[in-house]
Amino acid sequence: MAKLILHQLTKDFGTGRPAVDAVSMEIRDGGFLALLGPSGCGKTTVLRMVAGFEAPTGGMIQLGDRVMSDAAQVVAPERRNMAMVFQSYALWPHMTVAENVGYPLKVRGVSGERYREKVLEALRSVRLEVYADRRPAALSGGQRQRVALARCLVTSPDVVLLDEPLANLDRHLRGEMEDAFREFHARSGATMIYVTHDQAEAMALATDVAVMAEGRLLQMASPAELYARPEGRRVGELVGRGAILSVRAGAAATRDLDWRAVQLALTSLDNGPSVDVLVRPQDVHIGEGGLPAVVENVVFEGERYSMTLRLGDGQSLRAHWRERLQVGAVVPVVIGCGWRL
Repeated sequence: MAKLILHQLTKDFGTGRPAVDAVSMEIRDGGFLALLGPSGCGKTTVLRMVAGFEAPTGGMIQLGDRVMSDAAQVVAPERRNMAMVFQSYALWPHMTVAENVGYPLKVRGVSGERYREKVLEALRSVRLEVYADRRPAALSGGQRQRVALARCLVTSPDVVLLDEPLANLDRHLRGEMEDAFREFHARSGATMIYVTHDQAEAMALATDVAVMAEGRLLQMASPAELYARPEGRRVGELVGRGAILSVRAGAAATRDLDWRAVQLALTSLDNGPSVDVLVRPQDVHIGEGGLPAVVENVVFEGERYSMTLRLGDGQSLRAHWRERLQVGAVVPVVIGCGWRL
């Protein structure tokens, strides 16, 4: 195992704007990185360059001491010891589950007892050994995804690449497969790169999340750090649910704002420049001494109500509350904390 390094990685398809623009990051050995961003942000192109399916226009990809791609060379995909799980699973319909899982071993010339042992071990790792003789058509979507994972595991890859692997599954199966991915990562010890546009998936699965937009890397951090301290308005909008308030810069002197600082920033009469402050729903409370706000919308979410509140200056907040409030009611709002973007 080794650290995967991307240095100034660039891909230009000649459209006038690079699909990937000078992206640099280090994925630690055994880490689970989620590439998160909207459609067209370049995350799948990064994955394809790491896999060797696309040649970079500029920059370098390095795995440990081996250079996989740079201006002088591009190592072929089959020589990178990487495995990829596609959105479509890419299983051979005429092969059994065991034959699909064992196919990469056959390509490498592995046969006999060693072949059978490794296939069985891979199937056991995803709890599909009893389905070894079935065809993919006889399996559910979640089971076919597990076959694709087992096929990755069978070759003991250094890096596993996953291109929106849960996009074709319903919500229930997605939950099951998230557990399977976590177990797979713990068992294999492989470095994993997971492309998704679903922030809930990224935050639940990954040890690190890299947020991309318009071909650029905006921020890379742990899920907790990214949620609590996003760098810039775009990351704040892409990660988590919250409200971005515009306040006077002079009243928001620090980045971590408590209630008194937020209150001062919202009520300041200073005519100077404004800054953005991110407020998460769980930090908005209904209580005495708060600023007046009008309840504009209420949605029941099971264990709580999700509300939209309108402050006196016209700005909106999101809040979670244990009781249903009447639309149109005026309530006192206390903002426990905020983060200056």
